[in-house]
Amino acid sequence: MKNWIRLIIAIGLPLLVGAAGSYFTVTGEGSWYQQINKPDWNPPGKIFGPVWTMLYILMGIAFYLVWKSDVAQTVKAKAMTLWGIQLVANFLWSYLFFERQEIGLAFAEILLLWVLILLTIFAFAKLNKLAAWLMVPYISWVSFASILTYTIWKMNS
Repeated sequence: MKNWIRLIIAIGLPLLVGAAGSYFTVTGEGSWYQQINKPDWNPPGKIFGPVWTMLYILMGIAFYLVWKSDVAQTVKAKAMTLWGIQLVANFLWSYLFFERQEIGLAFAEILLLWVLILLTIFAFAKLNKLAAWLMVPYISWVSFASILTYTIWKMNS
């Protein structure tokens, strides 16, 4: 497969998963999210879309760098599988938090997501250092999102 096709797939996949997760993310006026208690430091809603779009693009480029690396497929398989699992976990958080309104369960799930991202970074680092570094903004944002989720959970339980 040509590298430009791999790049399109690698970036398109997380963007599609993000778009699917955004289906559950209803935060407009009158929504459940607007009615729950949130800390003063909760970012404005308009921040989340651009931030997540950039993170999904970086995540996709990282995946592409691993996918196209000159390493045996069996060696790449673990890193690529971890990346796919963390992407599913990323989607699941939106479903649990916004659709199911299970904030405590969403907090437990985001902790799992954080661990999966960290494992993916370690796996990527063995194959391509840049790919690992491209995942750092993502784990940083998920660290913040974990604290935010925990705070919202505690404020509403």
